[in-house]
Amino acid sequence: MTQASRFLFDNDFRRPGAAGSRAVAEAEERGRAAGIAAGLAQAQTSLPARLAEAAERLAGAAGALLAGAEARHARIEEEAVALALAFAQKIAGEALDADPLGPIADAARAALQHLRGVPHLAVRVNDALVEEVDGMLKRLARERGFEGRIVVLGEPDIALGDARLEWADGGIVRERGRFEDAIGGAASQTETAA
Repeated sequence: MTQASRFLFDNDFRRPGAAGSRAVAEAEERGRAAGIAAGLAQAQTSLPARLAEAAERLAGAAGALLAGAEARHARIEEEAVALALAFAQKIAGEALDADPLGPIADAARAALQHLRGVPHLAVRVNDALVEEVDGMLKRLARERGFEGRIVVLGEPDIALGDARLEWADGGIVRERGRFEDAIGGAASQTETAA
């Protein structure tokens, strides 16, 4: 006859014995190792995507910094051009106010250099400068060999330092406004080139 096995009602399964503890510990260790392996595999597959995303964010931030630097540079350049323009106009204006005959003499020298055989030269200047310009032009005409007649006319609407030199087939206009416009034009060309 076979022997009957004992019924196990006396065993407490809430507290496993040494063999059960070892099995549970091994199962926990296998689970922990499987979890670590799965986590590493997931990290390795997502790492290139995360690196690409970080590089994209860095490139965007660098682009924004460069755009900001370019905008600041352009603003500084515009301010420098405006300052140079204001300075040039102030210096030119002060020089013209200090010596209003200088620009007229320069224009007369340029005209007299080419006016051999012209019968007369009419010069229009500000009323306040008629006598001074007349004496200066007569002296310059002698120095340059101009033998024609010089007529200096005063006009109240011509600014100090401005002049209109006219002869039969030509003329020269010296106006402060044109000079300031030329400075402004040069400044705007500098701004557009930059």
